[in-house]
Amino acid sequence: MFIKDYISKDFPCFLLSDSIESARNTLDDFGYSHIFIKKSNLFYGAIAKDFLYEEEGTLKSLEHQIERFAILEDNNIMDSIRLFYTFNSNIIPVINKNEKYLGYISCDDVFQDFSKYPLFSESGAILTIETPSRKYSMTEIANIVESNNSKFYGSFISFMSDEVVHVTIKISNENLSSIDETFDRYDYRIVEKYYSDEKSDLFKDRFGFFQKFIEI
Repeated sequence: MFIKDYISKDFPCFLLSDSIESARNTLDDFGYSHIFIKKSNLFYGAIAKDFLYEEEGTLKSLEHQIERFAILEDNNIMDSIRLFYTFNSNIIPVINKNEKYLGYISCDDVFQDFSKYPLFSESGAILTIETPSRKYSMTEIANIVESNNSKFYGSFISFMSDEVVHVTIKISNENLSSIDETFDRYDYRIVEKYYSDEKSDLFKDRFGFFQKFIEI
């Protein structure tokens, strides 16, 4: 899951001397949220699409709108999640340790990679459970699921404070009522749940999980 295994190279990195019109046309072709800028052969930053419709001339006139964000080629693909969310971007530039632009990864790249794992690919039940922070134990949560003869596909922490932790889990559909009862007996509160046996709902499952990852 290293970034270098997902790099695409078909999106150019512009110079400040390039025209805004050419950058705008490129974005219209690709449908991405940002263009990338290089300076002295090094990655310089990104400019959001909206700004390209406010000016004419060269990209130099938009230099004050440049945002500095990128990801290193040897980072893990999970490291890209916060960047997508923070910069409201569907594309992230990839650079090496010398800040040379190597290419990019898109939100679709990440989604496609995540969707092959059981956490996203298996149909089943999605539960968000709440527990006091002082007694949070992923081992206990997994044991509750598996002791009721259900499969534990994966989980992530969707909220955390000094008082409580919310853990979102994906499990198979077996024995859901007894799982609910067991969580209640161990003082876990189910704050959200979604049960489905339909394969047609699989895409919605995946998208929902991905959105939760983005919002962490």
